[in-house]
Amino acid sequence: MKSGILVVNKPKGISSARVVGRLKRLLRVKKIGHTGTLDPFATGVLPIVVGQATRISKYFLKGVKGYYAQVTLGIETDTCDCTGTVTHTAPSGLLTALDSDQVKDVVTGFLGSQEQIPPAYSALKHKGQPLYKLARQGQIITKPPRPIEIMSIAMENFRMDSNGHPVFDMPVTCSGGTYIRSLAHDIGDALGCGAHLSALQRTRAGQFNIEHAVDLDLFEKMPSRDIEARFISMSQCLDFLPAIVADSETAGKVKYGQPLSVAEIPMPDALLNSGDKNESQNSLSDIRVLDFDENLLAIVTPDKSGQTYKYCCVFNA
Repeated sequence: MKSGILVVNKPKGISSARVVGRLKRLLRVKKIGHTGTLDPFATGVLPIVVGQATRISKYFLKGVKGYYAQVTLGIETDTCDCTGTVTHTAPSGLLTALDSDQVKDVVTGFLGSQEQIPPAYSALKHKGQPLYKLARQGQIITKPPRPIEIMSIAMENFRMDSNGHPVFDMPVTCSGGTYIRSLAHDIGDALGCGAHLSALQRTRAGQFNIEHAVDLDLFEKMPSRDIEARFISMSQCLDFLPAIVADSETAGKVKYGQPLSVAEIPMPDALLNSGDKNESQNSLSDIRVLDFDENLLAIVTPDKSGQTYKYCCVFNA
């Protein structure tokens, strides 16, 4: 089985680790993982790295994310989402007084750079233990606020659910590390009625969109050749990094991690002229080294002298 990325449309009700486990058995590979957890109740884009692509996971963890969320007002839970225990219910009179324009103003007020407190039920760690495990034991740990950015946010389809609680849909584009559960909670707090995240679909993870994603059960029904056709190559996945093409002699050096000079492979113009960091990796210096067939041979970065390259990763073409 080749190396690369498969973009899975994660179904509701299973963990991201379970998705990885099912694909591991299906593909019969030893090295496989994902590039950012989706909660079990959430659906949508889950990029799966297979084989040597597990070594490039870091390039996708901090990429821009897109979500289509559903927020229910008037009910707070301990997890800030629909899986938790209800901790507060707002009076019906407060909820009926809410109107869509008021909610819209509050939601759009979260646009831009800000700090966000991560939820107590999260995979972040405290003294080596995930916060959600500590929370289940009654130890609620509050992490300090972290910088995030909301690039776009809107309120859509404001309505009442069958229990008389206001509900709305919320498309969001945000920086990696943003918790949509916390965002829903903070919106409810700003409105004074409380809220929780009642549904979530991830529509984008870095350059991977929901249009690229294939349902997990469909993957499991595909013959091997059709699955392989769905792989996105490592070079293509990293096309936001500048590239240099090595001739056969230089490719041989790269294969064995031998010293490589800028004289042998000049830095790409995109690197020399760029003043902006790419959104996925936040680095100006990492460079793809490709062979003539555009296979990814290595990722290198110029050393401090600017005369030679340092190897970040070397791959078997």
